[in-house]
Amino acid sequence: MAPPIRILGIDPGLRKTGWGIVISEGSKLSFVACGCIESDGTLPLGQRLRQLHEGLNKVLAAHRPHEAAVEETFINRDPQSALKLGQARGIALVVPALAGLDVAEYAANLVKKTVVGVGHADKKQVQAMIRVLLPKAETSSADAADALAVAICHAQHRGMKALVAQMRVAG
Repeated sequence: MAPPIRILGIDPGLRKTGWGIVISEGSKLSFVACGCIESDGTLPLGQRLRQLHEGLNKVLAAHRPHEAAVEETFINRDPQSALKLGQARGIALVVPALAGLDVAEYAANLVKKTVVGVGHADKKQVQAMIRVLLPKAETSSADAADALAVAICHAQHRGMKALVAQMRVAG
């Protein structure tokens, strides 16, 4: 049996970045913690990104995950909003990478399909399944629940990703 893996899931956002930590041990999942990092909307963009960076660093220091997973974002109709969200997503990718963690990315539909069974599930359905899969989880927001869903998705798919990578090297 593989050793327990502590996984950080991140749901990136400029206003609120959700985070969630689970432990994956074989097919068993355990809740560790979750929350949201909020940036101050009255500050300039650079300062808001710094707040997200510092917040994620605190989460990493407090929980010492082994791997991280970030939800991919769909393109927003508003180019300015999409660009700002992309910058927040960059922070969500680089902070764990700078800490030496492997960082996986998952499409929102795959996260929902993995957790709920339906790729177009709404936030309430995701939150309900989080309560079923992680009964001890106390999600303070939809963003934190989404981050736990990303972590669960990674726990379910990480073995397959490793197998595919090994096959590419061997073949």
